[in-house]
Amino acid sequence: MGEKTEQQQDTKGLLKVRREKLAELQSSGNDPFLITKYDVTHHSQQVKDNFEELEGKSVSIAGRLMSKRVMGKASFCHIQDLQGTIQSYVARDCIGEEEYKLFKKMDIGDIVGLKGEVFKTKTGETSIHASEVTLLSKSLQILPEKYHGLTNTDTRYRQRYVDLIMNEEVKDTFIKRSKIISAIRRYLDTQGFMEVETPMLVANAGGASARPFETHFNALDEDLKLRISLELYLKRLIVGGLEKVYEIGRVFRNEGLDTRHNPEFTLMELYQAYTDYHGMMDLTENLYRYVAQEVLGTTKITYNGIEMDLGKPFERITMVDAVKKYTGVDFNEIHTLDEARAVAKEKGVEFEERHKKGDILNLFFEQFVEEHLIQPTFLMDHPVEISPLTKKKPDNPEYVESFEFFMNGWEMANAYSELNDPIDQRERFKAQEELLAQGDEEANHTDEDFLNALEIGMPPTGGIGFGIDRMCMLLTDSPAIRDVLLFPTMKSVDK
Repeated sequence: MGEKTEQQQDTKGLLKVRREKLAELQSSGNDPFLITKYDVTHHSQQVKDNFEELEGKSVSIAGRLMSKRVMGKASFCHIQDLQGTIQSYVARDCIGEEEYKLFKKMDIGDIVGLKGEVFKTKTGETSIHASEVTLLSKSLQILPEKYHGLTNTDTRYRQRYVDLIMNEEVKDTFIKRSKIISAIRRYLDTQGFMEVETPMLVANAGGASARPFETHFNALDEDLKLRISLELYLKRLIVGGLEKVYEIGRVFRNEGLDTRHNPEFTLMELYQAYTDYHGMMDLTENLYRYVAQEVLGTTKITYNGIEMDLGKPFERITMVDAVKKYTGVDFNEIHTLDEARAVAKEKGVEFEERHKKGDILNLFFEQFVEEHLIQPTFLMDHPVEISPLTKKKPDNPEYVESFEFFMNGWEMANAYSELNDPIDQRERFKAQEELLAQGDEEANHTDEDFLNALEIGMPPTGGIGFGIDRMCMLLTDSPAIRDVLLFPTMKSVDK
C-alpha cells in the first residue's frame, strides 16, 4: 500500500514539474501552444527509404519525442511520426546554446519539429543531424513505460490515443482497416456499384433479427429507433432503378458484448438487380480475394495460427448436406415437426416449443457444424423459417435461396435471392408480427412503405450483408472486435 502511494506521489511530482516547465516557457515568451503550424517536408520512413537521395540534404520532420539521451554538449533523441521512428543527433554547437538548454528541458511525449541534415551514424542508423528543434506542444501527462499485457487491455481501449502511440502493431492494424475499406470501395467501383447513404434514425428498424436502440425526436415528438440493418432502404433504391447499390455504415443492435459483438458495428450491404444468390457468391469470392491481395499482398491469410486460402475456389454446400456430413442426420428424410423434435432429443439439441422443423435444422447446424467451417465456405439454402426476407427455392419451398459465408467458423456474410413478391412478403411480415406478440423482441414489424415499394415492382435481385469488423479481424489477425474498432463501446468509468 505504501509503495503505491509513493508511486502516486512520484507521478504527481513529475506532473507538477511538467506544468512548471510550461509556465516557465510561457513567461519567457516561448509558449508552444501559440505555434499554429510547422512545415514538414518528410516523414521518418521516407527519410530511411530515400537515404541515398537525401544524404547531406536538409529535411524537416515533426512528431512525438519518444526517447532522449543527453551526453553533455550533444544528445540523441528519437522522434515518432505517422510512419515510425527516426533518430536525431542534437548538438549544442549546431543548434545554439539557448536552444540546447530548451531541448534538454523537453520531456518524453512532447511534440517537436526538427530540421537538419540526413546522415548515418557509425552503427549505420539513418539519422538527422539537427540544426533546429522547435517545441510544438507540451505534453502534461506521462506516457507509460510499457503498454501491453492483459492488465492494461481496458486502458488501451479507453485511451486508444495512448495505445496508438505506444504500440506500433496497433497503429498498423488501423491503417490496414482503412486500406481494407478503401479496397472494397475500389473493387465495387470497378463492378459498377454506386455508394449511397440511408437513414440511421428510423421509425421501423427492420431487415434483421435484433433488438433496436430507441430514442426520441423532440421536434416531431416521435419515438425513433437506430437502424439494425440497411436492407429495406437499399431495396427501395433497387425499385427506383439504381440497379447496383451498396452502403458501408454503422448499424446498432441492443445486444451483448463479446469478442465478436459490439453494439455499434460496421456493416456493408449491397444489392444487385437481375442476379441471384449465386451471383452474390461469385462477387463475395472475388471481393475477398481482391481485398486480401491489395492490402496484404497475398491470398493466404493466417488467423490465430490457422492458414486460410482465399486463392482456392470457396466450398459451396447446403445446410442440409452440411448437417448430414457432420452428424449423419439427413433432414431430407425428416418430413414432420414431430420427427425433427425426436431426432433433436436423440442428439441432445435443445429447442423451444415455438421452434419449427427449419429452426431445429438450424440448431443442428449451430451446434455441430459451424465450428468446422474454417476454410472459406458458402453455406447455402437455409430453411424458410429463419429467413423472412428471402425467395423460396422454386423446386423446394421449405428452403430459400440464401447463403452464409463462413471463415474460421464465423459467419462473415449473409446473402439472398431477395424476395420481390409483395403478397408473400406481407405474409412473412404477418408471421413476424405473431412472433412479436409472443414476446420475441427481435422480430420485424410490418413496413407498409416497403410493401408499397414492392408493389411498384422490384426486379429479381441478389443482396448481401458483410460484417466489415470481422473481415478486419481476420485480415489483421486480431483476436477481438475491440482490437479493430478505434473506440469500442465501454462501460462508463465513475469519476
